[in-house]
Amino acid sequence: MPVQTSRRPPSQDRSRPPAGGSAAIPSQARGRPGDPITPKKKRTRRKDPLWARLTVVFGAVLMLTSGVAIVGSKALINQATGEIAQRNLLGDAGKTDAEGGASLDGPIDMLLLGVDARERWAADDVRSDSIIVLHIPATHDQAYLISIPRDTEAHIPANKQAGWNGGTDKINAAFQIGARNGGGWEGGAQMMAKTIKELTGVSFDGGAIINFGGFKNVIDTLGTVRICVKQEVESIHMSYVDGKPMWNADAKKTGKQMKPVVHKKGCREMEGWAALDYARQRKTLTNGDYDRQANQQQLIKAMARKATDKGMLTNPLKLQQLIKAAGKAFVLDTGGAKIENFVYTMRGVTGNELIMLKTNAGTFNGNDSGREELSDNSLEMFKAVKEDRLAQYVFYHPEVISNRK
Repeated sequence: MPVQTSRRPPSQDRSRPPAGGSAAIPSQARGRPGDPITPKKKRTRRKDPLWARLTVVFGAVLMLTSGVAIVGSKALINQATGEIAQRNLLGDAGKTDAEGGASLDGPIDMLLLGVDARERWAADDVRSDSIIVLHIPATHDQAYLISIPRDTEAHIPANKQAGWNGGTDKINAAFQIGARNGGGWEGGAQMMAKTIKELTGVSFDGGAIINFGGFKNVIDTLGTVRICVKQEVESIHMSYVDGKPMWNADAKKTGKQMKPVVHKKGCREMEGWAALDYARQRKTLTNGDYDRQANQQQLIKAMARKATDKGMLTNPLKLQQLIKAAGKAFVLDTGGAKIENFVYTMRGVTGNELIMLKTNAGTFNGNDSGREELSDNSLEMFKAVKEDRLAQYVFYHPEVISNRK
């Protein structure tokens, strides 16, 4: 049986350090001691403009929604995207040659990891609480978002650099483990990708780390986003002081009266701070993390629609502003493709063709030990992703479709 070597090039050959203004992302050691030396296959250059659809990372599907040509030169786009950090986020979880990894004629799978990092937190002490798999079938006429619950029990593989011998833990711990001992966000993402591949069988074409705090700049560039709140929720993170929204920790320092931020039921235009605060809520929601997953998917789709509705993707100046804002919120793995090439050639599925799917029927699924796990139906859904028959699965299981608008 032939060895299925990874089609991914070495990290040092494909990483581009962030330009001066970007957040520095701690890198992980590139080599893997003990790995066998195998002849490298010549990498097929990506020519298919469908790779452009993976610009999901610029607003987590902001660019995936246009269905219209982008106006502007490659030089303009290159200038706008210059601050976006690129790293090897997948490691061994990238698609192999045997899986058609070098060609995008087939299905495209991308791993999106959301972190809520703040300046006071160390780079190796951040967990990825938002885990989303983006699947585009080989027909390239649809896109699906599937969230994996943060507390899902999973086997996290051994990692010598992290001092981790392997074991079972909540899946969001994988990122923190991989980031240890200098692994940084790159090592955290690689560990998460490897854990998810072991759990679901899905390999990836690309990936992105999304700092949800950085989403505020993206939404502010868009102006507002329309969010339909399904259940009223009082924020556990923010309060008003003199009519101004503030983090609770900062609000307490003022010594003034604090009025809770409440997100009431109904549809409305939200500013960046409000949309992000709403998407962060978990503990007081009826179905906890599952409701938060739906709210975050809803936010992504709302951002995508707003970018399209306001002509953001057809105005060179607005496009540049948007991508610059996004560059502060993302770390990318594009498989070596030049960002300006797939942005410039982007055509894609529209925002209305972005389908949000639920795992575990949208509620807690416990095992015999009372810990959370993916249900058999959810595992079958991921198997359908791997085998590129997700559309068929959804047709026979319409209950997995999120009803958020």
